[in-house]
Amino acid sequence: MLSVEAGGEPLLLLPAKAAFLPASRSLLVADAHIGKAVSFRRLGVPVPRGTTSDTLSRLTALVDALDAAEIVFLGDFLHSERAHAAATLATLHGWRGRHAGLRLTLVRGNHDDRAGDPPAALGFTVVDEPLRRGGLALCHHPRPVAGAYTLAGHLHPGIAIGRGFDRMRLPCFWFGREVAVLPAFGAFTGLMTVRPQPGDRLYAVAGERLQAVAVAGERT
Repeated sequence: MLSVEAGGEPLLLLPAKAAFLPASRSLLVADAHIGKAVSFRRLGVPVPRGTTSDTLSRLTALVDALDAAEIVFLGDFLHSERAHAAATLATLHGWRGRHAGLRLTLVRGNHDDRAGDPPAALGFTVVDEPLRRGGLALCHHPRPVAGAYTLAGHLHPGIAIGRGFDRMRLPCFWFGREVAVLPAFGAFTGLMTVRPQPGDRLYAVAGERLQAVAVAGERT
């Protein structure tokens, strides 16, 4: 993990594509997109099964390792209204039953507007953006908030590394002057290659570690 400061708050960046606020023991997760695979299958697209279980298992591992008291989902918890499929909801309820004391907060994103809020039995606190926490504004959409530093999702940021045939894209954390964007956490999500500006900080997720990436145009 990597320790940084955002909005005057200490923040831990995790290779598992999430962040952690130690002061409040809050795990920050962007773009879980629960139910995306079943949404695609119902449209006739053959995609792998088990992505919801994989996403929830990775959440459990982080909660246990960090002794988290809360998960704040930075939007797009459910992918679509088709994510309310019986099997997906049963998996969610089973996971929630094993973490009954964990606070769950959802900052609504654009997919949540279409999918609807999580079922009440899951015990979420659901709010519109921004959710203010100290010097931070926890959001889904990456845009500045007056008087705070924004932590957001939405973009599924990635960075291209290498050259020619040895070029690959990796998920990344993208820190700008007023806004930071977390990588998408969900097991079945894509990447958008970002275009950082000089002065931005990029941290690529390379397996089990984070790698700082130089921004083009900056002196090293």
